[in-house]
Amino acid sequence: MSKGEADLDLAAVRAFVAITEDRYFSEAAARLGISQQAISKRIAKLESVLGVPLFARSRGGADLTDDGAAFLPHARVLVGTADQALELLRNRRRALRVDVLDTRVAPIDLVRAFHGTVPDVDIEIITSDGLRSARDALARGSVDAAFCRVGGTPGEDLVCLPAHLEPAHLLVGRDHPFAGLRQVEIARLAGFTVWMPGNAAGSEWAEYHELLSAEFGFRIDTTGPNFGYEHFVAEVASGERATSIVGEDVRIPWHPDTVRIPLVDPVPLYPWSMLYHRRNHHPALALLAHHITRNYRPFDPRHKWLPATDRAAFTAVQGARR
Repeated sequence: MSKGEADLDLAAVRAFVAITEDRYFSEAAARLGISQQAISKRIAKLESVLGVPLFARSRGGADLTDDGAAFLPHARVLVGTADQALELLRNRRRALRVDVLDTRVAPIDLVRAFHGTVPDVDIEIITSDGLRSARDALARGSVDAAFCRVGGTPGEDLVCLPAHLEPAHLLVGRDHPFAGLRQVEIARLAGFTVWMPGNAAGSEWAEYHELLSAEFGFRIDTTGPNFGYEHFVAEVASGERATSIVGEDVRIPWHPDTVRIPLVDPVPLYPWSMLYHRRNHHPALALLAHHITRNYRPFDPRHKWLPATDRAAFTAVQGARR
């Protein structure tokens, strides 16, 4: 019976229960919305799997055999359990779970803007470790969408949508030589040391800044514990760690002794993508994907910079929209 259990077809079990209630194959078929030939095939398959006849047919209808009568209560439990599961999922309004890495970074604004267009969609914000945890979380279904930098191919069964290109700003103390400038050419950072204690080894953002520093000739210092944004800003303000880089959209605490200055010629862009699993059918996921695609502003290589590993994905969208 173990093989039969493994191959049991719920549609055939449902047909069996319907016939026991209607007594006629034709009436049960009509109730299920299938042909009499189809319901006969389902019962024949079920009898083959179970290895016993379930009905004895006569002019008065279909009567259960002893084996059919023994199977009936179990069949009803199977059909009832399946119906309960389907009803639960149909009626369940699960929130769309979105991983934004941190609630102070750019993707939270993308999700907030989306929610403004569909306020009746429930959204649950989840923070984790970016791409390092997103792939597994999306595969498990513990999140529906994740915003991170991919820097290559996203992986099997994952869809990657270019979402946002975030300009970089220089963060300096009031006494820094650049503090009075309206903008800083990134080439002027050559030879400087930029302090970024949040650049965790192996993260996609640490890799991005390594590529950026190699391109423009400055050094990255990741030393010192990451005690959070308040400590980070206070250290820059004190002059102990005189220079750092932050995204234009990052909401860092205001400090009277720090200055944020746009980097230009070219403008370094941090590439945010939206990832989701191809087999995820949450009804709000398609709406979010459409919103992200519609509002994305493409990469302009004439005045802006991306790592070579990111350019193909973000430029392909630009070419497709022309």
